[in-house]
Amino acid sequence: MSAPARVLVVDDSPTMRGLITAVLSADPDVSVVGQAGDAMEARAAIKQLNPDVVTLDIEMPNMNGLDFLEKIMRLRPMPVIMVSTLTHRGAEASLAALEIGAFDCVGKPAPGDARPFGDLAEKVKAAARTQHRQVRPAQATPPAPPPAVADFRVGRKIVAIGSSTGGVEALIAVLQKFPANCPPTVITQHMPSTFTKSFAERLNRICAPVVQEATDGARLEIGKIYLAPGGERHLQVANPHAPCCRLLDRDPVNGHRPSVDVLFDSVAELAGRNAVGVILTGMGRDGAAGLLKMRHSGARTVGQNEKTCVVYGMPRVAYELGAVEQQLPLNAIGEEILKLTAARKEGSE
Repeated sequence: MSAPARVLVVDDSPTMRGLITAVLSADPDVSVVGQAGDAMEARAAIKQLNPDVVTLDIEMPNMNGLDFLEKIMRLRPMPVIMVSTLTHRGAEASLAALEIGAFDCVGKPAPGDARPFGDLAEKVKAAARTQHRQVRPAQATPPAPPPAVADFRVGRKIVAIGSSTGGVEALIAVLQKFPANCPPTVITQHMPSTFTKSFAERLNRICAPVVQEATDGARLEIGKIYLAPGGERHLQVANPHAPCCRLLDRDPVNGHRPSVDVLFDSVAELAGRNAVGVILTGMGRDGAAGLLKMRHSGARTVGQNEKTCVVYGMPRVAYELGAVEQQLPLNAIGEEILKLTAARKEGSE
């Protein structure tokens, strides 16, 4: 039996530290080895305790969590899970943390939450299993969108992408390869509802195509990318004559709402061989069965390989089921999607 994941809890609020500690200590495979109230205490505790994982508050006195995270990733890379308020400001800060190299983010609970911090213990255990990795420093300004690919002619295919833990960095890497006239693309990324709007806006600023949060009835159009709203409804595609987004009020699937499986199932039924399915880094198995359904319907399918995943969970299950036609490193996936969706020289597919 493996040793429990050793965690350092960093938050300026004693109440919040106590709540996080209580939630994590309820799991026998997690051990809270220390607490710290600010970055200075945290730095000393990391040196002394050598934890496997750190949970880190974003808003702290003296040095905020983002600045401290950047120092950790530059000087001593290790898995860090950010704890953020579920506000627009908190969402922006959380997305910045994920780009710096945070393993994942969780929201601070609201009064009356039945499960404060949700699956924090599962995320801690997954983080402890990952290898410590060097992460690039945050960029002061977002990179310019790539120039349009002059010779890219889009065919009739729809692209469906599913991702979870590590998906922010992965989606940026994939979508920044897309030209302005990219194939219609639908994405389910496991993310709280307050985060997805900010993430779509961020992607829209740094990518050549138009990126937007999906709305019910939005037509799928060339040059547009649709991100499932987090937490409240599932994203599907519908209407074979004029494909569009559908948002469904249904129970969570595989513990998630939105669910990648729900999206992939609908794409398999609507588009069949006129689709490309892509499964990226993430915990669990959501999307694996749906991707298999897509492959059986004639779609081309791609999975992120183990070496470049933050968590090789969803892609692993999909690969083991036979849902993945080819596994590729992250930096090759965007270009492969374009190859699979380009129109044939003699006419569109």
